[in-house]
Amino acid sequence: MESNGDAAAATTPIIISSSSSPPPPLSPRVVLSPCAACKILRRRCAEKCVLAPYFPPTDPAKFTIAHRVFGASNIIKFLQELPESQRTDAVKSMVYEAEARIRDPVYGSAGAIYHLQRQVSELQAELAKAQVEMVNMQLQRSNLLELIYNMEQVQKKQEQDNMSFESNDLGFLDDNSNTNTNTSMLWWDPLWT
Repeated sequence: MESNGDAAAATTPIIISSSSSPPPPLSPRVVLSPCAACKILRRRCAEKCVLAPYFPPTDPAKFTIAHRVFGASNIIKFLQELPESQRTDAVKSMVYEAEARIRDPVYGSAGAIYHLQRQVSELQAELAKAQVEMVNMQLQRSNLLELIYNMEQVQKKQEQDNMSFESNDLGFLDDNSNTNTNTSMLWWDPLWT
């Protein structure tokens, strides 16, 4: 019977009285897992770890690349010498330089800059060539429009000349009839009367 009572007591919830003290407040920064740098270096991540804000545990490749090129002690020294406002940009720059140095061990980021500058100059030359071609096409278009306009003007003049020639061909009698009606009448008059 006592075993049944113990089982019942184990399943009943324990009620804490309000007179007991509240649980201690949690510290504002709880480190659940070490930063990527401390995890890779296999050391304990301190609460004021210089590397923790810049190398989160979710992105260990970021620190691995920078560590491979610069070394952990150099990264720590470099970050400690900088004010906190500049550290984020410095870490981004170090990671970029390290990635470039791994891709191109001889030139690093300078090689990438050189390739980009060469690409820019090639694109600028191509753009200049395209602009020259565009100006040439515009000139050809304007010359073509001028030629079409001149041809239309010549055609209109020829039509006007033909119209005036036709009116002169048909109207030469009319001109004589207006000036001298008696003579024209005589010509049309029959010879017998």
